Amino acid sequence: MTRLVDLSVVTRHTPSEATPVVVEPLDHRTGAVVLGLSPEDFPGGMAISNETVTLTTHTGTHMDAPLHYGPVSGGAPAKSIDQVPLEWCYGPGVRLDVRHVPAGEAVTPAQLRDALDGAGHEVRPGDVVLLWTGADRLWGGAEYLRDYAGLSGEGTAFLVERGVRVIGIDAWGLDRPVHRMVEDYRRTGDRGHLWPAHVYGRTTEYLQLEKLANLGDLPGPTGFTIACFPVAVAGCGAGWTRVVALVDDRAEGEA
Repeated sequence: MTRLVDLSVVTRHTPSEATPVVVEPLDHRTGAVVLGLSPEDFPGGMAISNETVTLTTHTGTHMDAPLHYGPVSGGAPAKSIDQVPLEWCYGPGVRLDVRHVPAGEAVTPAQLRDALDGAGHEVRPGDVVLLWTGADRLWGGAEYLRDYAGLSGEGTAFLVERGVRVIGIDAWGLDRPVHRMVEDYRRTGDRGHLWPAHVYGRTTEYLQLEKLANLGDLPGPTGFTIACFPVAVAGCGAGWTRVVALVDDRAEGEA
């Protein structure tokens, strides 16, 4: 029996989003008028509803494509979200526990290695790596935008160079919080402080999953499969994604 674990947040207007989400509903009765009919023309005096939603492609749980990082990745035109191979979006999941890394700090290769040792796992090509920071507990409040650990550029290279195509995080973004990166850049003048995990994607293409949730509901660091197929928005750098873990209950029972 396969159990499904939803690793996505609900897309909605919230202080945890940096940009607004606007939903304009078309109710069941008004829907009839739009169709050139009256509600009484339909069974029960109601037609069908609709909604117009205004939001960014980076709102809610979503996948960043290489085009988001820059126009070129690995010397070739960067893939937009509709060009991402579906084969990259389904594979063995690996949850790395980095909850001890302080908010605002960057997860290093050494910390990733420690997390892998703790998981008893070596990264393999095709693994979908999920960084468990615990930041999803802040979802719904403004602190979610600022109080989380991100991945360093070196940490990104550590994973991607071992064949990882998808890296996810249960926080607002994969890099450190924006205010911390900008503060360090202004203090030092070093451009390397600005979005290093994203910028690494100009060297080697990979995908990011941001705003994951419920990583603590997984059965362990391994033993599940991740499905993370993005909406194919033509020519865009990101797409909304329902991320789901598939857990084999029989394997859990045997463990």
